[in-house]
Amino acid sequence: MRFPAHIALVATAALVACGGPDVRPPDDASPLASVLAEPGASGAERLRAGDLAGARSSYEATLSADPERLGPLNDLAVAYALEGHGEAARRLLDEVVSRGDVRSQQAALVNLGDQHASEGYLSAAQACLETARSLDPARPEPWYALAALADSRGELEAARALLREAVRLDDGGAARGALAYVHPEERVHLEALVAELLGDRARAAARWRELSSGRFAALASAAERHLAGE
Repeated sequence: MRFPAHIALVATAALVACGGPDVRPPDDASPLASVLAEPGASGAERLRAGDLAGARSSYEATLSADPERLGPLNDLAVAYALEGHGEAARRLLDEVVSRGDVRSQQAALVNLGDQHASEGYLSAAQACLETARSLDPARPEPWYALAALADSRGELEAARALLREAVRLDDGGAARGALAYVHPEERVHLEALVAELLGDRARAAARWRELSSGRFAALASAAERHLAGE
């Protein structure tokens, strides 16, 4: 699907067509994290502050002014996902993958991987994330997502190796700090993994305990494995 010049109106129509918020993901799903293509934009500031309506308006205004700049379209999709409108988000992400530049495409593929993992389609999530990583292996975001996915599947050694590379690429943690989280368990999971990698056992244990009582069975099982010292 190609959007016309007034892309904001079409994006809004996609949201309306989807009706109310999507149902809660299945408990055996493994949500990851979402990536903003333009983390320094005003819309991103509003999104992080929890002003989703304001973020959406900001992105729509940007897209109306420059419909060929697809980074904001990815970020608008993240806002939709945070509002619970996963199908609307998916439509926009597909458009970014189809027409965006490498940075926007990579972000959209990570976000599609997050959606697939949140719905329990782990093989599809893996494929999206590996494609995202191949577009620019120097970006840490796909590595973080792949690490979280591997950990949720019980692939602990692979998860640690992927996470070590993500942290190496993300010197100072700026990319990790700019991630968005559709589900709070995503943040807890990644924080636990990073704390464990960096040797902060107390913080890691606290995060694993929090995750072990969460609503996602796959992540709770992953937390129990870590708490058991696997």
